[in-house]
Formats: sequence, C-alpha cells, structure tokens
Amino acid sequence: MAKASLLKQLYQWHWISSAICLVGMLVFSITGITLNHASQIEAKPKVERQELATPQQINQQLQTLAEQDQTQQPLPSNVEQWLINQHGIHLSAESQVEWSADEVYISLPKAGGDAWARFSLANSQFEYESTSRGVISLLNDLHKGRHTGVVWQWFIDVFAIACVVFSLTGLFILQQHARRRPMVWPLVSTGLLIPLLLVVFFVHI
Repeated sequence: MAKASLLKQLYQWHWISSAICLVGMLVFSITGITLNHASQIEAKPKVERQELATPQQINQQLQTLAEQDQTQQPLPSNVEQWLINQHGIHLSAESQVEWSADEVYISLPKAGGDAWARFSLANSQFEYESTSRGVISLLNDLHKGRHTGVVWQWFIDVFAIACVVFSLTGLFILQQHARRRPMVWPLVSTGLLIPLLLVVFFVHI
C-alpha cells in the first residue's frame, strides 16, 4: 500500500514537472544544436542608426560632469529619462558609461545583438546604433542567459530545478519498475557511460 502511494506521488510530480518543462526543454534542446553549429549558421545583422543634435542643456550638463574626471559616475537621471522618452533607450544593469573629456560613451549589451550610444560633447551630437543578429542569435543568448537580465536568469534557475525534479522522479519510477524490466539499469548506465567516455577520450581538458 505504501509503495503504491509512493509511486502515485512520483507519477504526479513527474507529469507536473514534465508539463512545466516541456516547451522549455524543446527550445533549449534546439538551441543546444544551433549553439553547437553557430559558426555554420549565417546571420544577417540588421543595423539601425540615429544621429541628431543633443539638447544644449543636456550637453552642458554632461560637459560639466566630464570635467570632474569621475570615469565611473552614472548618467544623471534626467539624461536617462531623455534617452527613454526620445529614443526608447533603456539602460540595464550591464550597461556601462565611459566618460572622457570630449565624449560620453554608453555600452548597451542586449540579447541577440548589441547597441551603443555616444554623446559627442565637442559638437553637441548624439549617436545611437543598434544591431540585431536575428531570431537564432536571440534564442542562443536566451539559452546562455547572456544579456537577458535578472528575471530571465531566475526563470532559468526555476526551469533547471523543474528539470531536476523531472529527472529524479523519472529515475525513482524506473527503480520501481526495474524488476519487471531488466534493461532499465543497463540503459541508465549507458546514458552515463557514453558522455563520460566521450569526455575522457575526445574532449581536451
């Protein structure tokens, strides 16, 4: 009776975790292939570029800050708001602001591409360039958690935990049926030995 109850619980956790992981496992499996053949998949980057005059008030404010020689200082909040309102540019936790005497350069890394912005202080010009490398590049970066932000990284952690639950409950279910299915443990052992042997003999570590 206790064994039947345990098996029922295992099946319940197994199908719940499999339902949660289904789409994610398909996407991560496909992107695992695209990542493995990234150099063979051609991408056609799409580049968008803007160039316009910087408002005089903002340019003067940035010049004053640049003269203070504090290379690690953040952008003023009103400048960030101007970037959002006028150009839809949002700085992330990975964005870096580099100050010099004649310009303020902002790196804007993003999933599936790259972007940067620059305030040229000498001639009051603002430049912005955004490069998108296509859907496959975006999915590859989502797979790696590259430039995706904290929320997506949390999702990957939760997804990984659900996959662990799916795998362990599957293992315990196999254990319950192993007596009636003699090939269970040879197959499980094969799944362990094949990647282990490949690492030992073909991977340079």
